[in-house]
Amino acid sequence: MVNKNRAIKEAKVAEIKEKLEKAQGVVLASYQGLTVEEDTELRKKLREAGVEYKVYKNTMTTLAAKELGFEDILPYLEGPVSIAFSYDDATAAARALNDFAKDHKKLELKAGIVEKQVYDANMIKAIAAIPSREVLIAKLLGSIKAPLSNLAYVLSAIKDQKENA
Repeated sequence: MVNKNRAIKEAKVAEIKEKLEKAQGVVLASYQGLTVEEDTELRKKLREAGVEYKVYKNTMTTLAAKELGFEDILPYLEGPVSIAFSYDDATAAARALNDFAKDHKKLELKAGIVEKQVYDANMIKAIAAIPSREVLIAKLLGSIKAPLSNLAYVLSAIKDQKENA
């Protein structure tokens, strides 16, 4: 029985470790006080954002974090802690949890790991303000396109002016 429990715990630590390694963004949050309906709503919003949301025992998460060298996250693993994993967009978990926390004061961001760097709650909130990768690319392309459009308009106006003269 003891060996079976140990094997289950080792498998859980390995699972957490794998998720921490694979994720571009990880956010720890205190969810104590959320109703079942609020928690269901939160999980739905996180799924829509492509974020995986889990609750693990802090001891298991601590072991996995230590093995990966994320000791700076250990002070935040106290009390009921949920973990949101974002694999494609480093800011997705922070953005989704922060948006939900604005309307639900019981949800509190504690800390996070973005691209293997540990941040406190204030930095996670700042990271949440960063637009998604797609939005940033669209803004970049828009800023490149605007001057080119203006140049084309000016050249067309010069051509029309010379043709009329």
